[in-house]
Amino acid sequence: MNTPFQNHPLRVRRSLLSVPASNARALEKSTTLACDGVIFDLEDSVAPEKKAAARAALKRHFSTLDRTCGREHIVRVNPLSEDDGAADLEAVLECAPDAVLLPKVCEPQDVLAVADWLSEQGADDGPRLWAMIETPAAILNIAAIAEVGRTSGSGLDCLVIGLNDLRLATGIADMPGRPYLVPLLMQAIVAARASGLDIIDSVHNDFADLEAFAAECEQGRQMGFDGKMLIHPAQIDGANRAFGVPAAAAEAARAVVAAFALPESAGKGAINLDGRMVERLHLAQSERLLAKADLIADKEKSP
Repeated sequence: MNTPFQNHPLRVRRSLLSVPASNARALEKSTTLACDGVIFDLEDSVAPEKKAAARAALKRHFSTLDRTCGREHIVRVNPLSEDDGAADLEAVLECAPDAVLLPKVCEPQDVLAVADWLSEQGADDGPRLWAMIETPAAILNIAAIAEVGRTSGSGLDCLVIGLNDLRLATGIADMPGRPYLVPLLMQAIVAARASGLDIIDSVHNDFADLEAFAAECEQGRQMGFDGKMLIHPAQIDGANRAFGVPAAAAEAARAVVAAFALPESAGKGAINLDGRMVERLHLAQSERLLAKADLIADKEKSP
């Protein structure tokens, strides 16, 4: 029996670079980078007095954007409860990004309200919704928020962890290895998987320390994250490596697929592969891993 996560559409989201929509140079450079997605930020990285100009710049940028580049384009808006949030959503309708990242989601209604608004505007097939998980309330309500992804028409398909705001709100220390945050992160990962959502790890603030960044990426991969939100282009290669498909893992997956394809494996729920028991759930896992490897290979072939 497949889980919601196994049935979730497979997308490559190893590296999601956040770019201030008010920074013209960063907007232009983002079109040349090897990240899997760009998050155009209208929220925290844009000063209040520059938000209107940032929206205008974003509209101009999207008017010439190459939609065939294989990169996802996501717009992070201000909260819908604020004037800028409503104006941001109007800009989203014009830009038509792949997804809208909703900040400071605290409860399911924060997502459903935007889904309803988009529906009222005739954008039922419009952008998918991503939810920032960055408040204590979001952690307490994480299962209910994730379950919105099962609601027809909600469009929710990804959670993004925001640890800077969560640390500020809780007083949890920023320490190597994130020891006191791991229980909270695991709650979010389990909730995402139970509802068939992707989940993206938080930014690493010290973009000059690539060794520490690589260690945090590896931790995130082992925990089950799909990728990482980034704040600097220097972090792209490290995230792509950590959340990609290593050659050894692909080789092992091909061995599982080949073993189940043998005539003597027909109809069996489990087989012996080099002295270890391999079940059909491992076959499904291997097939998904190889499909991801193929998507990455196709992406890397793109100009």
